[in-house]
Amino acid sequence: MHHFLNIISYIFHPLFVPIGGTLLFFRLTPYSTLEVQSGNILPIFILTVIIPIIFFLILKNLGVIKSIFLPTLQERKYPLYISCVLLLMILYKVIPNNYVNELFFFFTGLLTATGAALILLFLKFKTSMHLLGMGSLLMFMIGLSIHFEQNITLGISLFTLLTGLVATSRLYLKAHSKAELLIGFMVGMGSQLLILKYWL
Repeated sequence: MHHFLNIISYIFHPLFVPIGGTLLFFRLTPYSTLEVQSGNILPIFILTVIIPIIFFLILKNLGVIKSIFLPTLQERKYPLYISCVLLLMILYKVIPNNYVNELFFFFTGLLTATGAALILLFLKFKTSMHLLGMGSLLMFMIGLSIHFEQNITLGISLFTLLTGLVATSRLYLKAHSKAELLIGFMVGMGSQLLILKYWL
């Protein structure tokens, strides 16, 4: 059970949330072109997966962080700073080149949620980034379903169950308290919900 839940924590790591939301959007949208897809997916993958991994390896070699799950408050600061900068780069450099309204606001929501997690960090509260990411994706998925008038109830139900599984894994591994998981989920969902009116 320990190994299974550990694998779940890796598979649904918050690192994969931005690219996950991007792929989800292009899977559901009826009007995207190959040019727009390639113009967004590749740069977003590089900026949100490849570059953070490189930074992680550098910070780990420097002894600043010890684990990819960032167990302490101090370890979380630099990755969150880096994440905010990379999300800003996507909003100002990547998306404007191949503009997609829904993606722009999805990343605006992610930046808002990451900023909120950073503020809570200075208040000595360790928000669950796993649940923040799952909450963001779940709300974005619901928004896309309404926006494109597509019935993806099964997908939303499955993702809700997966969110519960991720929360269970974080609790079982003693990575977070129930409050940290709940706040993370609420910050993730709330940030996407707040900007929903701008694109829905």
